[in-house]
Amino acid sequence: MLDKETVMKVLSGIKDPELKRSFTELDMVKSVDIDGGEVKIGITLTGGCPFKEKISADIVAKVSELEGVNSVKVEFGEMTKEQLVQLKDKLGVSQSKADDPASIAKIAKRFIAVSSGKGGVGKSTITANLAAALARLGFQVGVLDADVYGFSIPRMMGVNGVPKAFDEKIVPLRKGDNLQIISMGFFISEDEPVIWRGPLLHKAISQFITDVMWENLDFLLMDLPPGTGDVTITIAQAIPSAELLVVTTPQVTATNVASRVAKMADKTKLKVIGVIENMAYYDNHGQKDYIFGKDGGKKLAEKLGVALVGEIPLITSIREGADNGKPVASEGSEKEISMFEGIAQAIVAMKP
Repeated sequence: MLDKETVMKVLSGIKDPELKRSFTELDMVKSVDIDGGEVKIGITLTGGCPFKEKISADIVAKVSELEGVNSVKVEFGEMTKEQLVQLKDKLGVSQSKADDPASIAKIAKRFIAVSSGKGGVGKSTITANLAAALARLGFQVGVLDADVYGFSIPRMMGVNGVPKAFDEKIVPLRKGDNLQIISMGFFISEDEPVIWRGPLLHKAISQFITDVMWENLDFLLMDLPPGTGDVTITIAQAIPSAELLVVTTPQVTATNVASRVAKMADKTKLKVIGVIENMAYYDNHGQKDYIFGKDGGKKLAEKLGVALVGEIPLITSIREGADNGKPVASEGSEKEISMFEGIAQAIVAMKP
């Protein structure tokens, strides 16, 4: 029998293309009127929503499948200020401000900055796979690509598009239900250079922290640029509770430079929680070849008095996954998934 309950059940399976939640869950269904085989549905949206045509098409297509439906009409209304406040509360959106550390602290339960002393050690690859592993474990994870000059997270995570605005907030792009991502790479082409001085860089990072509509995050991972520059200082100032995860390769030149990052973290009150050694060895038919040296990450961790969280071997599939937007932590072999899940679980177990 065609009734309101049946139509609402269908609407519960249709998600808002911007907020990735169903219209019933977000209380956006204003009315459902049925007159014989004619169905009229009222939907309330945020002001200036750019997806009206898609929303209408999705609803018409799904509701038209119900037995007894001859026509479907969708009418849109705009949310009141009170409804917007209720929607933000439902989404778990933090009303953070750049000059208010207390409000910023509500964005996520834990903030983890992933850093390296020099480029080329696989920091972004580790960030992407750690995010994928944490999401696979059921956590809500945000990824802030703070490497504004050398952004690579969009490609590595296989996410592209232009973020939309929601009530003066930027809506991060999503991958699945548990990953929220923001990057300069969503706003300019992949081969376009970013030529900014320090103040602009500081402003961009501050906006990525406070002006993005992060939703109910357990973790916010921040992929920092290599070294000890402006971005790291901005993160330290904005988020006093941020933790630092250091990525290095085993070779002495990499670990020595990485130790400088850790010392800078100490001066800026960032807490170093561990070291990940990337490209630790190459598995040559069961024989480990230490191409870039041995135990560099272990020695660095001992020097810093923190845990060696993981040793990632030099594997072609990890590089291929990063190039193709399919992190092995979620789309690789059982062994690869287990390896990154082990690192993720070790970080989860640490006390912030």
